[in-house]
Amino acid sequence: MYIFSDRLYRKNEIKLRDDKKQIVFTTIDNHEIIEWLETHNFPESFIEDITNEDQSVAYEENDTFKLAIFKYFQKDPEDELLYHAENIVIIITVNKFIFLARDEKIVKSVVNHLYKRYKPNDSLEYIMYSVIDVLVDQTMSIVDKIDNRLEEIEDRIFDETLDEQEVQKNLYFSRRSLNRIGKVSVQHNDTVNKIINHLPVTVREKLRYEFIDLKEHLSFLINESKTYLDRTGYLQTLLMGFLSNRMNQAMQRLAAISLIFLPLTFIVGNYGMNFRYMPELDWKYGYLLVWGLNLGIAYLIFKWLKKKKWI
Repeated sequence: MYIFSDRLYRKNEIKLRDDKKQIVFTTIDNHEIIEWLETHNFPESFIEDITNEDQSVAYEENDTFKLAIFKYFQKDPEDELLYHAENIVIIITVNKFIFLARDEKIVKSVVNHLYKRYKPNDSLEYIMYSVIDVLVDQTMSIVDKIDNRLEEIEDRIFDETLDEQEVQKNLYFSRRSLNRIGKVSVQHNDTVNKIINHLPVTVREKLRYEFIDLKEHLSFLINESKTYLDRTGYLQTLLMGFLSNRMNQAMQRLAAISLIFLPLTFIVGNYGMNFRYMPELDWKYGYLLVWGLNLGIAYLIFKWLKKKKWI
């Protein structure tokens, strides 16, 4: 458990106190937090929402609690360009800010980012804005990483050492990640609007520019994820065109080789016929003449194909 008070306290150095402002970061399976919520009349439906792994992005509140569920993107072990979304939960009461995540790595990551920005006199609403901003910034860094990889892929498509299977896999995972990020960013934007609309007027006015900045970042994420999603489609088309062109070149070379040997096959076929009277068979230099004819025809066809850039 991590608790911000006058400074950052790690693990179980202090306990939750009802009479003190505390910002708590821990995992969803922390029974102490769940018990504290239950003893303070946290709605059962809210408990179900925060423990449900399939819960979508949402915002709910009652007279005592505010509950917001967002998504945090984590790298999937299957590929470095594939990201899956994990639920993170934000709960706000009169003097408590509680952040819950299923994976402790997520908790540590958000705590480390917030620690650089935290001031003891920050309001809980500002802490909420800061945490959401950390989530959005982390997602933006993922989009930037995918953008850099797409640039590398675009350069590699025309490389002689191109690994088509690897590039196709990278494009596939990039599309999946960008598609998820785009959908979740739209949901985050809607949830942020709900949060703003439910803030007291004075708080809303005080944090006006912070939330404007946050919404601009979310709009950027939505637009950029769509742009890069279109770019992956373009790169897939470019890759297919390049592979098709390379296949056509291979077929062209095979056709050129066939064209060289076609008249030679015709000549050899003639001399393979078992006619009784074939005057060339009695010539002293007939064999060499046929060889010279074959080589001459092959050379002329080769030079013509070279001129036409078939080979």
